[in-house]
Amino acid sequence: MQVEKLSSSIDAKKYLAQLGVDSGGSSVLSSKMQTHLIYIRDLHVGAANILKQDALSIGADLAVPKGTVVAKTPKVDCILIATTKHLKILSKKELAQPLGLKILAKHLQDILKAKKPKSVDIMGIINANDDSFFSQSRFVDSDAIKKVELMIEEGANIIDIGGVSSAPNTKAINAKEELQRVWPILRAIKEQKLYDRANFSIDSYEPLVIEKALESGFKIVNDITGLANDEVCRLVASFKAQAVIMHMQGSPQTMQENPKYDNILSDITEFFKQRIEKAESFGVQDFILDVGIGFGKTVEHNLTLIKHLEHFLTLRKPLLVGASRKSMIDKISPSTPQDRLGGTLALHLEAIKNGASMIRVHDVGEHVQAMKIQKALDPI
Repeated sequence: MQVEKLSSSIDAKKYLAQLGVDSGGSSVLSSKMQTHLIYIRDLHVGAANILKQDALSIGADLAVPKGTVVAKTPKVDCILIATTKHLKILSKKELAQPLGLKILAKHLQDILKAKKPKSVDIMGIINANDDSFFSQSRFVDSDAIKKVELMIEEGANIIDIGGVSSAPNTKAINAKEELQRVWPILRAIKEQKLYDRANFSIDSYEPLVIEKALESGFKIVNDITGLANDEVCRLVASFKAQAVIMHMQGSPQTMQENPKYDNILSDITEFFKQRIEKAESFGVQDFILDVGIGFGKTVEHNLTLIKHLEHFLTLRKPLLVGASRKSMIDKISPSTPQDRLGGTLALHLEAIKNGASMIRVHDVGEHVQAMKIQKALDPI
């Protein structure tokens, strides 16, 4: 007899198939092999006691504070520990329970519906400005087109063109100057029909710039203000473009001045819901959500977002993460932007593992290689 300890991240259905388990049994068993940890805040203490008993009765559990059983406090935080099978049972069982458990049941159903993506797109970064924090991402005119073509050859699915740096404390410029910076690139992309080889995204929140990009064959609007401008919403809808809604606390000039959140996961979820609802009222139908790494966040905030990215899958929209060569890496491991490729890959691979559909990068070829290795280790 031989005994092997398997990784918790295995492809369960693949292993069950190798054993010769029938398809029906495979489905049941695989639902028992994935464990979920669900943090529940401000749950009525009576509801916590009901949920604890319901969880225990099916083999799951609920971690609660001392004194919960005697209702020491009116509300408690707790952690539900359950397999996929347990969640399916509880999501139905709690619908009949009082004290807010019906609402919890609906959240559990949302978690069950959330799925990680089957594939991941790489978005290459091209900056048409001279003040981007990473000097090797700055290009003008023909040099930019050469870099675009190289990124496509290396495996980029999307190219993101921007004319304004959004790094902290960057000096703002007007829309006309921004358009002057990017216009030669937009024109070349249209003339050479490069949009037939990849999708193009405009990194801007200025309607003047966005309209010219969409007229040049761009299909994505990457808006760091999260569609704050109604006119941007109208443009995205009229061109049937895809909108990247990014979360930012404050503005590029103020965002890193002591950022604070009540609960960063819940706060950003609520922001996304509000902006999606607003955009849909203008007719926007296609969204990508970007948690905004480095945009009004501390290092701990950024790490929390990447570590718990799966939380946002409940919104059932693709997720974008862009941590490429950002200063959070320097705060963990002192380095210049030129020396942060290793840190970037670590952050992005973790984001992909946790549900990212798209990664915004400076280094396309290196990410393609790293993602191939990750997929070989842990097939999506």
